[in-house]
Amino acid sequence: MTIPPLTRRRFQLGAVAVAVSLLASGCGAAGGSGGTDGNKEVTLRFAWWGNEYLNSQTEKVIDAFEAANPTIKIESEPGEWSSYWDKLATKTAANDAPDVIQMDQKYIAEYGGRGALLDLAKQEGIDTSKLAEEALASGQYDGAQYGLSTGQNAYVVMANTKVFEAANVPLPDDTTWTWDDFVETAAKISASGDGSTYGAAYGSNEADLIIWLRQHGQNLYSEDGKLDFDTATAASFWERLKEQRDSKASPPATVATEDAGAGLEESLFGTNRVGMAWWWTNQLGSLEATTGNSIKMLRAPSSDGTAAENGMYYKPTMFWSASSRTKHPEATAKFIDFLTNSPEAGAILMTDRGVPTNTEIVESITPSLKPADTTVVSFLKDIEPDMKEAPPVPPVGAGSVQNVIKRYTDEVLYDRLTPQAAAEAFKKEVEGMISSASK
Repeated sequence: MTIPPLTRRRFQLGAVAVAVSLLASGCGAAGGSGGTDGNKEVTLRFAWWGNEYLNSQTEKVIDAFEAANPTIKIESEPGEWSSYWDKLATKTAANDAPDVIQMDQKYIAEYGGRGALLDLAKQEGIDTSKLAEEALASGQYDGAQYGLSTGQNAYVVMANTKVFEAANVPLPDDTTWTWDDFVETAAKISASGDGSTYGAAYGSNEADLIIWLRQHGQNLYSEDGKLDFDTATAASFWERLKEQRDSKASPPATVATEDAGAGLEESLFGTNRVGMAWWWTNQLGSLEATTGNSIKMLRAPSSDGTAAENGMYYKPTMFWSASSRTKHPEATAKFIDFLTNSPEAGAILMTDRGVPTNTEIVESITPSLKPADTTVVSFLKDIEPDMKEAPPVPPVGAGSVQNVIKRYTDEVLYDRLTPQAAAEAFKKEVEGMISSASK
């Protein structure tokens, strides 16, 4: 199993705004069931991010589709996450967006809400009958279907069993553990080391904050695209991270900053120097391959030790989307349907873009899954009784919120801001981002 590159830089929202404003000033978007080319050969451009393995895998899917559809040619545009969004925004601004686009949920509203994506619900040839309602909802914004989920995963604590064994610390019971248990367990691992091994990474991604807020009955965003939390709850999130630092459960701020800029192979977790860190379930195989160790997936801790109240949710790994300016909507729809519903495509893609949301595809590939993939499928099924409805889709203007969260985490860990001050500044800044994007 492989994962997208793990070092990410800030998405330039301004570039998207320019792109879609130029798009809006042009002629109308493609749509409906028009655009058929009959037997005439057409070429579709297909952009995605990934690594060498994922690129090779995707090329195999393209070959299979072209063999079954000889009048449709696919032109590959692979990229890396670190530069993918800047390039996509630039191409969109130049009215040169790819026909088929691998999309992330953070940017469904950014692109779809500004008119840059095709409403897939209006395209004939895409069968969504085998996709769960929640999976479909995750790619919807303002009543339109701007993306189809490639698969689902969940945000979990990955525990390096070798680090636990070396520290002589037992793995926790993730069905009953609390945040106090999490910090205590991590502190024991740190205390047993030689000063270069730590119990837990901090966990300062957008999903970390979302899970924390959901445990307290709040959410990062509301259904109508507003912020949906109070600053006291957000402050308690940063108070916990500061507690991890002060108890030595997590590394010093300087070490954490250096680790944030490292690739997986050079990271603390990748080099077996941290016991627990937050990752998505589809990343299990790469983590085990990199560390050379068995990795145990754990549910998120909760405030009271109740798994059903831990705030976890199924998240789409990524989406298949289409440019609203495609000249070939019918062929584009056919390719997206192949990626989503074809057993042949499923046998090639497996679970590297998440466990497929098409249950028939999951059943067809299960006998061929690698051990790590089988573990992920089983884990996602085991936690289903405790999973709650997914949070609302991030609104227009929220594409770079994850970077803002990380920045304020640094401010707290370096004692430049108190948790309360960080929460207030964070909320004000994000409100400004969303407000500016709506003008």
